[in-house]
Amino acid sequence: MSELYIRVAEEENEEPMEIPSEDDGTVLLSSVAAQFPGACGLRYRNPESQCMRGVRLVEGVLHAPENDWGSLVYVVNYPKDNKRKMDEIDAASAVKVKRGFQKTSDLIVLGLPWKTSEQDLKDYFTTFGEVIMVQVKRDAKTGNSKGFGFVRFTEYETQTKVIAQRHMIDGRWCDCKLPNSRNFPFDCPSQASPDEPMRSRKIFVGRCTEDMSTDDLRQYFMQYGEVTDVFIPKPFRAFAFVTFADDQVAQALCGEDLIIKGISVHISNAEPKHNNIHQLFPNFPGGSASLAAMFDRSQYQFPSSNV
Repeated sequence: MSELYIRVAEEENEEPMEIPSEDDGTVLLSSVAAQFPGACGLRYRNPESQCMRGVRLVEGVLHAPENDWGSLVYVVNYPKDNKRKMDEIDAASAVKVKRGFQKTSDLIVLGLPWKTSEQDLKDYFTTFGEVIMVQVKRDAKTGNSKGFGFVRFTEYETQTKVIAQRHMIDGRWCDCKLPNSRNFPFDCPSQASPDEPMRSRKIFVGRCTEDMSTDDLRQYFMQYGEVTDVFIPKPFRAFAFVTFADDQVAQALCGEDLIIKGISVHISNAEPKHNNIHQLFPNFPGGSASLAAMFDRSQYQFPSSNV
């Protein structure tokens, strides 16, 4: 089948963009996500019923309704809590500015290419506004980049715009966000505090599917930083644990919805196995000691939000 293009828009009333199909007439979710970062699927309005219908998605491949894309305009689906709109963020920012001066914060930049230098980082972010500080985190022994860094801007408005979008830096998509305030301190130049307790380097990955292997998860999360371990319980329980070399990366991902193999997974904190197990499972046969043994390999319990 010859290549064709389907029309895709972020909203029904917006001007669509043409996305190329594959030789067999299917469309890769990655092709859609390349133009609409964060996309997890497509939907369309049925001409007869006028109801919205979802496009079938199998292992990252979108299949045409009744084998024909037709001339319909397809609308992008996003994970429920992961879509950010610039107009909403700008409006919220405008309200805050009216209330008083907003201080900027150190932003963590995730997924940096290993070759990116601090000067590269500064040159990129200077296009958004005045930069106070940039830093690429490096291994103390080898001097090699750890795959993430920090940036701070002079203006709060600039910070807001930078957080609201993904960034192509040295040929790779990167995410820029505020560190999780519940887990300070991060190793930020202006926010570090040696008196704070150690943070977890491991995350809980919820909503996993059985076709996700440890290698799949390792390869995906390596874009954010060095991964030291991946654990998927057996028998399969629709979740996994991923361990990073740096706790900054782990904590920065908490609360995010990410797309892995076409599936939206949710990232949350993973707590030490002996932390409040008895409170979470007071009636477990054999008591907390037996429950702790069950989690011995993972070293972690279910986050409270997933119990």
